Amino acid sequence: MIQLSRWKVILVVLALVFGVLFALPNMLSPAQRKAMPGFLPKGTLNLGLDLRGGSYLLLEVDTVEMREKRVTNLLEDVRVALREERIATTAIAREERGALVTLSSPAQQDAAFEALQLAAGAPGANGQSDRLAQRVGSDRVRLAFTDTAWNGMASQAVDQSIEVVRRRIDSLGTREPSITRQGADRIVVQAPGESDPAALERVIGQTAQLTFQMVDVDNQAQALQSGLIPPDAEVLQDEVGTPYLVKRRILVSGENLTRASVGADQSGRPAIDFRFDGQGARRFGEATAQNIGRPFAIILDGRVISAPRINGAITGGTGQIEGGFTIESASELVNLLNGGALPAPLSVEERRTVTAELGADAVAAGALSTAIAFVIIIAFMILSYGFLFGGVSVLGLLLNGLMIIAAMSMTQATLTLPGIAGLILTFAVAVDANVLIYERMRDEARAGRSVIASMDAGFNKAWGTILDANVTTLVAALIMFIFGAGPVRGFAWTLSIGVFTSVFSAVLVAQVLLAYWLKARRPKKLPIAE
Repeated sequence: MIQLSRWKVILVVLALVFGVLFALPNMLSPAQRKAMPGFLPKGTLNLGLDLRGGSYLLLEVDTVEMREKRVTNLLEDVRVALREERIATTAIAREERGALVTLSSPAQQDAAFEALQLAAGAPGANGQSDRLAQRVGSDRVRLAFTDTAWNGMASQAVDQSIEVVRRRIDSLGTREPSITRQGADRIVVQAPGESDPAALERVIGQTAQLTFQMVDVDNQAQALQSGLIPPDAEVLQDEVGTPYLVKRRILVSGENLTRASVGADQSGRPAIDFRFDGQGARRFGEATAQNIGRPFAIILDGRVISAPRINGAITGGTGQIEGGFTIESASELVNLLNGGALPAPLSVEERRTVTAELGADAVAAGALSTAIAFVIIIAFMILSYGFLFGGVSVLGLLLNGLMIIAAMSMTQATLTLPGIAGLILTFAVAVDANVLIYERMRDEARAGRSVIASMDAGFNKAWGTILDANVTTLVAALIMFIFGAGPVRGFAWTLSIGVFTSVFSAVLVAQVLLAYWLKARRPKKLPIAE
């Protein structure tokens, strides 16, 4: 293994070039990086919240309200399905997971059961529907969520919320946010560089549930005067407090939106242009064709934005929302709509701001600790193995650090304070490989073997131990990366990169440099044999 192979030399040179090219942008100012040729890499290390400063939010997903909303929607589906089939009922009772319908005539139970089966919807990817219709006695039917669907709602809501929060933060231009799950119903958001947690909270926390529902003009005046609200309607207000009696049934929702953008109305004021997908366009076209001359409400998070009158069927799948927007409010709403609606409300349990000064202090402390560790390692290796063999280890260590920075810059990984700890640990692991090789060389030389034989045996016989040690480290890092969160994953990622670069620098770089020395000097005695 001590042979000076051409491919080994080429590999070491390529590693050096890679390290310099991808690590260099970290040493340059933004203006200098911008002036670099386009074919050169310009990515730099991303500093985490603890190093760069930023905002920290602990969010809780309101899964209880989300479940209540799902049951409310199910109740409306039951009412609509039975009304369309002209099935008379004496009562529709709300249950924990669904609705229990008492029929006026037991003879209609079969028809009611079939109507609720259609309302339950088509089977999902698992071959089963989330809702199940059942006969109860001789004059009642039930439509309710299945146990699997009900129990999985909370977990699904948290997963969907994480993706929506990620898209919304990305729309702010925040670089490398950390969004992780904590426990059963909590989400931790770390946004490096975002100094205003209130603005972050405002963008994240808005549900952005957009719906299109008909205004019940037939019963509106009487209901608003008497306060007796029909069961299939509700009273909502616009931003100035004007009440509207709105049908609970949702014609089209924001889930059918494919694109939203800032536009202008006929008076040149900011408005929001939108486009539906195929299903949404069809449902919107049918609804407008059936209700010409009647108003419908555009509702965002329970507030009526506008209630225009339908003058004709809108079949193109496009439209515009007018609501007295400013450019800023329209842009913010567009970002929310394009990011998707939250499946459940989010409440802020904890908020923290890490200032840039604290981040700078952490960077300085991390740099100092890394430098001290590096100096101690250099001193140990030179005192233990002399300037030649110790110097070879130091050169390998320098290349190792260069490749780690280059790899993290290329992958746009986030460096955190625990990540710096992983960097220091990586240096120690890299030196440990050199120690194993050199000690094996010493043993062979003391046993009377030649310089070449001793060096060759050192690399050959230590390789198995080095491989085992680094594989176990890599497995531990992989486990931390999969099951850990935030700083733990940052530590695991840095450690994983360091495993590969340290093996490369400790074994291959040392082989090439010592092979050159052996070829040039042809020593009779191994310098570290004493």
